[in-house]
Amino acid sequence: MPVAESQGAPSLVRPFRGEQYRATDTLSRLIAPPYDVIGREKRKQLAARSEHNIVHLLLPEGGEGRYDRAARSLEAWRNAGILERARNPGIAVIRQSFRHSDGITRHRTGLIGAVAVEPFAAGRVKPHEKTHAKPKADRLALLRTTRTVFDALFMLARDESGDLQSWLADVTTSRPSARADLDGVSVELWMTAGEPGEPIAAAANQEALYIADGHHRYETAIAFQRASPQADRTLSLIVPLGDPGLVVLPTHRVVHGHPIRHEALLDHLRERFQVREVPAEDDFVRLLEGTKSQGTLCALVLSGRVYLLLRKGGASLGERLTGDHPAVASLDVTRADALVVRPALEAAGEAARVSYTADVGELLRTIAGGEAVAGIVLTPPSVEEVLTVADAGATMPQKSTYFVPKVPSGLVLLPLD
Repeated sequence: MPVAESQGAPSLVRPFRGEQYRATDTLSRLIAPPYDVIGREKRKQLAARSEHNIVHLLLPEGGEGRYDRAARSLEAWRNAGILERARNPGIAVIRQSFRHSDGITRHRTGLIGAVAVEPFAAGRVKPHEKTHAKPKADRLALLRTTRTVFDALFMLARDESGDLQSWLADVTTSRPSARADLDGVSVELWMTAGEPGEPIAAAANQEALYIADGHHRYETAIAFQRASPQADRTLSLIVPLGDPGLVVLPTHRVVHGHPIRHEALLDHLRERFQVREVPAEDDFVRLLEGTKSQGTLCALVLSGRVYLLLRKGGASLGERLTGDHPAVASLDVTRADALVVRPALEAAGEAARVSYTADVGELLRTIAGGEAVAGIVLTPPSVEEVLTVADAGATMPQKSTYFVPKVPSGLVLLPLD
């Protein structure tokens, strides 16, 4: 439910004076995905679209001087009128339309607001995954030199009253102020400044917000705020749980290493699972999803052969496999990592490693091309499972969720000065 500002605690979500590209008619050439899903080739493509594509600031090139170069470019863009600052605080509403893997076009709607930066111990912003030092150091160096937030996190609001979803629906009945397309996803943007934006921001002030995507960036904001107390806000897209376009995909595991003795691995797995071979076609993913309720944990891909792993009756899989909280130990991804991925890594030799992908086709191609020796295909956790873990103060295994579509970078910026 919405929560009023009280007892000295600042509102969790506020309107803000954002900064936007002036040329909204060419926005498709200027925005980019979040930094952590941009590979080298993708960065090259984005940079070629425009000399003012946000990727030039988001992922600057140039070795040790790249962060200073980003700051100089940002200042030059401001002086040239490429970017313009809003006169009054407001919020942004965005609707992303995309075709899901089931062939149905879905629409996800949320607001971008200025979210309070505060320690997780305060209990109002809840994470569900662990972070790593290297990406946080990179983002912190960029934030220190540019003092600007270029991209919004992605957070979820329970919105039990339905007020937030209702306000968002009202806004999107009008004509958007800008449109863009990014990687097959249509983006519509509404800027609501002044008094009209205040009730929408108020509706987003929940008892807690849950980080769906952007843990590293939020922790970076916390670190930055310690040295710059006035930088007490960051940007986030906030989507209510009732939104029909809210989609989370699984992140599959790919095992690299020496060739695996298939029968030896399968014999080991048969101690806990019924191992059922199925045709190695795309339909096996649908079969996996359809049999999950029967106890199917995951699909194992070995040299083009696919095996569904069904939990045996009486086999104990609910124990705390890694000493985690019960909400974590009960997740399929936790069990698959401990009971399937780990044995596959051991079978692939000392130099074995695991990589991750949300694309089953990519997983199959990697194995067919000899770049990997096994793949573990998972079903997605439910959004409620993610929130249950966050409420417990626990964390899910690495790469457990993949929320789609990603929130575009460059739609609206937040200067911190």
